[in-house]
Amino acid sequence: MTTNESKTYAPEHAPRLPWAKAAPEVYKAMIKLNAAAEQGIDPVIAELVKIRASQLNHCALCLDMHTKDALAAGESVERIIQLSAWEESAHFYTEKELAALELTEAVTVLTDGFVPDEVYERAAKHFDEAELAHLIAAITVINAWNRFGVTTRGVPGHYTPGMYK
Repeated sequence: MTTNESKTYAPEHAPRLPWAKAAPEVYKAMIKLNAAAEQGIDPVIAELVKIRASQLNHCALCLDMHTKDALAAGESVERIIQLSAWEESAHFYTEKELAALELTEAVTVLTDGFVPDEVYERAAKHFDEAELAHLIAAITVINAWNRFGVTTRGVPGHYTPGMYK
């Protein structure tokens, strides 16, 4: 049964702080660090890592941005949807992507302990040293972005792919 009722959504929250304007040098440094970290990383893996870390960190702003960027770059809706349950839907991803996702979780959720040797070794099998160093940097950078986004209550829903390029 269908109705013509309109839905009323919760109001959009206000951001706490426009941190990029309040600390422009930090923001510029983050942009440079982000670009340096992603050099030599497969762009598909970079977006998957950003989305997964953002899911773990509950950063709605970064989820909005990176899912839209991934879709604009040709990533499938199905793979993005399954990302939150990647261990149960491993068949959607390559072994290299799975190693990157596993490393992302280990680096992001450090409260569970150190990055286990077996997780690191699996990633090291799929990435050469330079790629692995950049992957670790990219994971670290998205975690920093997430912390800015969550702490300052960045508002999702206003990002257009390519907006910051």
